[in-house]
Amino acid sequence: MLTVDFDRLGLRPGERVLDMGCGAGRHAFEMYKRGADVVAFDQDADELATVREWFAAMRDAGEVPAGAEADVKEGDALSLPFADGEFDRVVAAEVLEHVPADIQAIHELVRVLRPGGTLAVSVPRWFPEIVNWKLSDDYHNTPGGHIRIYTDKELVDKVTKAGMDFEGKDHAHGLHAPYWWIKCAVGVHNDDHPLARAYHRLLVWEIMKNPKALQVAGKLLDPVIGKSMVLYFRKPDAA
Repeated sequence: MLTVDFDRLGLRPGERVLDMGCGAGRHAFEMYKRGADVVAFDQDADELATVREWFAAMRDAGEVPAGAEADVKEGDALSLPFADGEFDRVVAAEVLEHVPADIQAIHELVRVLRPGGTLAVSVPRWFPEIVNWKLSDDYHNTPGGHIRIYTDKELVDKVTKAGMDFEGKDHAHGLHAPYWWIKCAVGVHNDDHPLARAYHRLLVWEIMKNPKALQVAGKLLDPVIGKSMVLYFRKPDAA
């Protein structure tokens, strides 16, 4: 289940790309399949170990083109262990809402991106997220949970002030917002509630089978209640 549109990001085979805060690796895997030189970066060593295993499995199964490379790196988003301008593309999907010093993290993302390179940042969208917060304190009051709710204006302002040019935005996962509203209403840990279970089955069907009906529903719902906001930026070319 991808949030970032890699065609819009401009990703091409052979480019060096960073998935900052990769989590379970969903975006890193897609970039690897597209022939990129991928670095999956996170502070969770256990998740990185699993991502590394999946990289190896993909390679062994012949799922990646010749020349594609992938590796993992553990570290801190506030001090990325990479050189200035090292990456052609950078992705930070559903990360910044967890980071107290988000401006510092944004500056690091910009620093490691080459002039002319592109950045995709996704965060929870304001309206679906504020509903979750209103319905349930448990949704966000957890260790490592969401500590802020961005408006598009706020996030664009923070990233452009770090030196990037804003190129546009998308919304994604419109089918997922109602699921989290249900979860927050019945209890975020109450997975056995009939409504939560029924809607979860719908999302599993979407992810596994991607039927045409749900594709159409998603396209209609994304602009209205898409759970994620995706912003695209370009770093100005060097003078």
